[in-house]
Amino acid sequence: MQIPPASVSGVNGFNSAQSGLTQATIDVARAEPAKQGAELKSDAPDKTDALVKATQSVNQAEASAEVIDKADETIGTIIDIKV
Repeated sequence: MQIPPASVSGVNGFNSAQSGLTQATIDVARAEPAKQGAELKSDAPDKTDALVKATQSVNQAEASAEVIDKADETIGTIIDIKV
């Protein structure tokens, strides 16, 4: 089993966060379902859930950016170069 470098893991996490934020934004932007009598169609996603997922994606992106930053600092320290 190969372990990817920290910078690759950070970039993958950042890309995943971007994807999640895009989907959450789409879910928030969808129109409310139409009411028919006493029934409510549930084909549209819950906006509260979508907003929570958007916040989680932002937190994931921030954490991934820190991973990328720390990986850069570590590499600079290992080879004794400050970039």
